[in-house]
Amino acid sequence: MARWLSLAGLALVAMVAAGCSLGGDDESGSNGDGGGDGRAAAIGDDNLNVNTAEWATDFTKHSVPLSEFIPGGPPKDGIPSIDDPKFISQAEGDEFLDDGEPVAVLEVGGEARAYPIQILTWHEIVNDEIGGEPIALTFCPLCNSTVAFSRVLDGETVEFGTTGNLRRSDLVMYDRKTETWWQQLTAEAIVGELTGQTLEVVPSQILSWGEFKSQHPDSEVLSRDTGFDRSYGANPYAGYDTDPALLGNQGDPDTTLPAKERVAAIKSGTDAVVYPFSRLESEPVVNDAINGDPVVVFFDPNVSSSLDTPDISDGRDTGTA
Repeated sequence: MARWLSLAGLALVAMVAAGCSLGGDDESGSNGDGGGDGRAAAIGDDNLNVNTAEWATDFTKHSVPLSEFIPGGPPKDGIPSIDDPKFISQAEGDEFLDDGEPVAVLEVGGEARAYPIQILTWHEIVNDEIGGEPIALTFCPLCNSTVAFSRVLDGETVEFGTTGNLRRSDLVMYDRKTETWWQQLTAEAIVGELTGQTLEVVPSQILSWGEFKSQHPDSEVLSRDTGFDRSYGANPYAGYDTDPALLGNQGDPDTTLPAKERVAAIKSGTDAVVYPFSRLESEPVVNDAINGDPVVVFFDPNVSSSLDTPDISDGRDTGTA
């Protein structure tokens, strides 16, 4: 384990990450006022400098400083979740997906599905049911991270939406039952009634569209028929993965790796390890053990970046693990 980066105690999951110092997203590419009337809440000695006009959240309960939240531009649900996802055949997916394009992949109960990053970039959350399980598949463009969760809270199925706010450059979600705020990357409730709880994480990964088809030839892919008019296939964050700036970040990022280094991250028990792509390029197969559990990491260099060129299909190959 010493050859790689141990992050013991962090609630990381299998994913690809880039440019995330932990939390958020910014569809417009700029930090705005969060919409509404700009009213901010001051809770005790901690200032929440984002709009609270539409929220029923209990801001007196929080596990992180409220001052760490930054408005990402869009208001609450300004980046709309997909709540009625439709799926199509791979032949239909070939009409708008190139083989090298990244797709998020879920496999639950023997059923596999692909969720194109070109769609997730504009929605960030898909409230779905797969293999008979209610699942939320989430994607934070600023972190290039996919994390999937069970949508069952206290025995009840709920939906998740976007708050429009960022914390440490990562997506901050909320559940539509209690309006508790959740950190996407750690799966933790950080503001509101359920503060301190952790969502059940479901393994997910990013593959190329071509590799997904090879591994799951009979499985379906999320349709562009989302009920919203978006420029699917276009990248609203063109050049972000080579720009040294971090949107929505506060403080100084950890300098162990470059801020936007892509990594594969795996958590087992209380231990977590990240595998930098810069190392995986020369060691594409890694056999390791985390918290006593044997793991293997595979690197595929032939997957394009969704944060590079204006058209995602033209992005340079950055790989996936």
